[in-house]
Amino acid sequence: MTIRVVVADDQVLVRSGFTMLLDGEPDIDVVGEAGDGAEAVSIAANTGPDVILMDVRMPVMDGLEATRRITDNETLTTVRVIILTTFDLDEVVHEALRAGASGFLLKDTLPAELIHAVRVVAAGEALIAPKITRRLIEEFARSPGPDTSAQAALMLSRLTTREREVLESIARGGSNAEIALELYVSHATVKTHVSRLLMKLEARDRAQLVMIAYETGVAVPGDRDQ
Repeated sequence: MTIRVVVADDQVLVRSGFTMLLDGEPDIDVVGEAGDGAEAVSIAANTGPDVILMDVRMPVMDGLEATRRITDNETLTTVRVIILTTFDLDEVVHEALRAGASGFLLKDTLPAELIHAVRVVAAGEALIAPKITRRLIEEFARSPGPDTSAQAALMLSRLTTREREVLESIARGGSNAEIALELYVSHATVKTHVSRLLMKLEARDRAQLVMIAYETGVAVPGDRDQ
């Protein structure tokens, strides 16, 4: 299956470089390029991509607002957004998690890592950029949203003990394979638990599972090994 991608970045050279790299892969097709957030929203609506690489700081409409509009659009529920950021401690990146982003990448990421990230997010598998994931999550957790925690806490009551364990592992950035090893279960069993978590917690993807885990106290900043 071909992964359809839109690249949104106001820097032409960066945008062109990502496009050339991704278009060179047999299973990836760049179906659109956007120079600002508003254009990204429009192109997403017209092309229905699987993944959008979204810069944070762009003119007309920034990447955060563009992400929010795309993930709020009921006709674009299958679209996944990967946020692109220059700084690994960017103070606004954690807001993208609330906006519905499914992953994060630094702009200086290696080409192979970028390609892998697109494939992983298209499959709904995990958060991206391990070296920044923990800090981004902790920054997010220090300022939880005020309107979602109570509702999410109620939804937690639907979970089994094993599902809570899987949720904790997801919040620490664990992949399905890592969670399977940690809990001594099969990869298929983990996938089943993740699917049930998404359904029970009414989450769009794993990124939102992380958000819920930290907002409800299932996971807390600093509970992961350095």
